[in-house]
Amino acid sequence: MSETLLEILTRICGQLGLPVSVGNHAATPAPDTFAVITPLAETFGLFAGDQPGAEVIEVRANIFTKTDYQPVAQALTAALLEAGVTITARRYIGYEDDTKYHHWAVDTAIPQPLF
Repeated sequence: MSETLLEILTRICGQLGLPVSVGNHAATPAPDTFAVITPLAETFGLFAGDQPGAEVIEVRANIFTKTDYQPVAQALTAALLEAGVTITARRYIGYEDDTKYHHWAVDTAIPQPLF
């Protein structure tokens, strides 16, 4: 059985030394840099004979950091591409005045075997 996209992202974040969680980060106090993985969509991308030919899983990796986000963003991008993950978007979400974190996101996708 191959790794799911959530497993790939969790593994890569771990290799980069990023604390990671799925959905939200509840640890208190939060570290200066961490990742939150959010499932986005599961779609049937290819059709033949009215039947889906592939399922595409999309997941967003959110990076929160109190320091410069660019080194983490570059390392995550390189690791994802090396792992064969498709990057569909990368964006700086903004600086959160209340938490003092920079928020950067990368959207990813991979085809998964059907059922």
